[in-house]
Amino acid sequence: MPRDQTVCKYCGISYLIFHEFKVMEDKVKAMEKEIKVYKGSLEREQRLQAELQALYHDLERCRAESESKTER
Repeated sequence: MPRDQTVCKYCGISYLIFHEFKVMEDKVKAMEKEIKVYKGSLEREQRLQAELQALYHDLERCRAESESKTER
């Protein structure tokens, strides 16, 4: 194939390289979206862990109060 059919006449970039660059850009965008999903999952898990810890402390406090009431 002649060079003028494989290279952009305006910028001089090979169409093959340009196509590969666009494919890589699309992959990067998809990975960025995936990272946002994972980041949201991580934040949600951390909130749930904190809530679970607080509930566990409440349970322990209630058990201690229950034991002290039964001793009376």
